[in-house]
Amino acid sequence: MTALQAGLFVLFVIAATVAQGLTGFAFVLVLLGLAGLFDIAPLPDLTNVATTLSVMSAAATLRVSRRLLEPTAYRDALVGSAPGVLAGVLLLGWLSTNVVTGLRVLLGVTVCVCAIAMLRPANVLPARSSGTSFRGFGLLSGLLGGLFSAGGPPLVWHFYRQPMAVETLRATLLAALATIGVIRLVAVVGTGQFSLLSLQLSLFAAPFVLTVSWLLQRYPVPWERAAVLRLVCVLLLVTGVGLVVSALVRPPASSPPQHAQLAPAQADCGLVIQPPACSAGPFGSSHGPRPE
Repeated sequence: MTALQAGLFVLFVIAATVAQGLTGFAFVLVLLGLAGLFDIAPLPDLTNVATTLSVMSAAATLRVSRRLLEPTAYRDALVGSAPGVLAGVLLLGWLSTNVVTGLRVLLGVTVCVCAIAMLRPANVLPARSSGTSFRGFGLLSGLLGGLFSAGGPPLVWHFYRQPMAVETLRATLLAALATIGVIRLVAVVGTGQFSLLSLQLSLFAAPFVLTVSWLLQRYPVPWERAAVLRLVCVLLLVTGVGLVVSALVRPPASSPPQHAQLAPAQADCGLVIQPPACSAGPFGSSHGPRPE
């Protein structure tokens, strides 16, 4: 990772944390969209980083609000999401190995669809949805969570249609999404998809996330949530389109076969800051192939 990429990564983490603090969602989508657009690191590693940071943030919040959980809705959402997470993680591993361009296009489409879905008003239902409905939306969220750790929008939209107290709704939703993140982390670690680079980027970004979160709580920004939500969704739409376009117009990069043995210099996936001259530009890839 070059010095320029490291600086951009810090800016994107701060932007994602601010978006999360002002809207209550979008951390993963903003971070993945911006960092993926500028090719800061391989998408599987960025997804692992986003998962780790979002779980960390949720755990701090749930220390206070966990007593407000609605156990039935929480259980139904997780019953559907668990198999979806496992399927998404396996699909991500296959795509990152075989269809790199398709993976970037899929991320771009996912970001755009999630942004549009979050702009749709969620009218409150007269009665609570069935357990099957919660499990169905949980499955969709689990699949998106396994692929890109972006499982929030389907469950957010579904939960906000339920006739539940706002505090209970938010605590239950946050707990469900955090548990989906934990399941995903267990799955990627168990399948060997959590690299050293993922750990290093997570440790590198954690202080910025905690500091910005504390500042937002200490000095709240007097912006209307609706205006910020529209701004974030427009940013996501532009980012998603940029991901799709850049993936389609970029010439395929030549890389050694997946089974080839990497040289010792290539096998180091650590967070090494290099001079900016080594960078191939914001839309180019300056990181080496990931070690097996």
